[in-house]
Amino acid sequence: MNKALVVTILGIFLFLSCKNETKIETDMTVNPLLTEWDTPFGVPPFDKINSEDYLPASREAMRIHNEEIDVIVNNKEEATFENTLEALDNSGILLSRISNAFFAVSSANTDDVLKETRTIISPELTAHFDEIELNTDLFERINTVYEQREGLNLTAEELFLLEETYKRYVRSGVNLEGDNKERLKAINKRLSELSTKFGENLLDETNDFGLHVTDEKDLGSISESLKASAAEEAKKREYDSGWVFTLQRPSINPYLQSSPNRENREKLFQGYALRGDNDNEKDNKEIILEMSSLRLEKANLLGYKSHADYVLSDNMSQTPQAVYDLMDKLWSSALNMAIKDREALANMMKSEGIKGDFRGSDWRYYVEKIRAERYNFNEDETRPYFEFNAVREGVFMLADKLFGLTYKEIKNAPKWHEDQHVFEVL
Repeated sequence: MNKALVVTILGIFLFLSCKNETKIETDMTVNPLLTEWDTPFGVPPFDKINSEDYLPASREAMRIHNEEIDVIVNNKEEATFENTLEALDNSGILLSRISNAFFAVSSANTDDVLKETRTIISPELTAHFDEIELNTDLFERINTVYEQREGLNLTAEELFLLEETYKRYVRSGVNLEGDNKERLKAINKRLSELSTKFGENLLDETNDFGLHVTDEKDLGSISESLKASAAEEAKKREYDSGWVFTLQRPSINPYLQSSPNRENREKLFQGYALRGDNDNEKDNKEIILEMSSLRLEKANLLGYKSHADYVLSDNMSQTPQAVYDLMDKLWSSALNMAIKDREALANMMKSEGIKGDFRGSDWRYYVEKIRAERYNFNEDETRPYFEFNAVREGVFMLADKLFGLTYKEIKNAPKWHEDQHVFEVL
């Protein structure tokens, strides 16, 4: 039987920005996030959801999740796979679907309420799951089943769930005692706050920057469509004329590739490179230092030498040394090629009579020049073939040929943005 999936095709995924907390309320009896989702394939009813609905719905879902966990912990019967692992796996479904909807929307189509909600809810969710994964009574039941696993005649899927759950709880620090466990909770909460703030600062610095260009000669070979977009951006920023280029990839990359104005390229390049590093209220340096310190402390609490040791122990590479060994094999060859490329690009720059060191902001510009000179390649000539709808249909056709998958658009699926398209995958 075919399985149906819902695929939403979006444009740009962003992080978030932050303001001081304000009161966010909604009537719980009419909150669409807490009702049955009578939609195609259970898609969230985005057409009925308001930004203000997410925070109270998330808190209600956390309360319900806690009740589900209490039922498991307080079960007087001996722990079994069904009444512990299966019950645990089936708990928190409401919270999961609300969280998935919220983080999808707040990452792609945010507003001030969603930004504020994420600032509030992220540490609350971290604390919520810490209380569950650091619950000693709950882990005792998991451990009971784990120790009996060889005689339980579990399927491969059931055994995988048991082993992964056991490992996750141990890695989360459930075996820590007393003050160490409380300290771990505090670290996790603070890391969540810092991570959210880091992303907010990065997004604000990205959105705030704009390079205003007034001389059309400085646009170089930029396409007419991008010129129109840049002119529209200038109007949005209340300039009487000219073009504004932003730090979004569809704007910054073509300018760095095409503009002959070296100083403008440098301004745009540095604007991107120095996001969160401008010694202002959006500066991330202190956040990075605190996060690094807390990650090390957390790793040490859990018995690891470093944050890298902790993270990689659950990955294919296993250890930082294994990563370094692989990088050492690649590094010298990659570096030699990069040096050769830089020399070729710098020589072309010097041949144009430009003095000084070759900069990072020069790289894309001279790469495009060499591509045009050596290969007669013009990216603008290929652009019409990569129109969004044409690319999407090409991807669908390839998926059909390789995997036998076909796509049927669901016209009546709820959407949070007019540019969305929703498909059933057959």
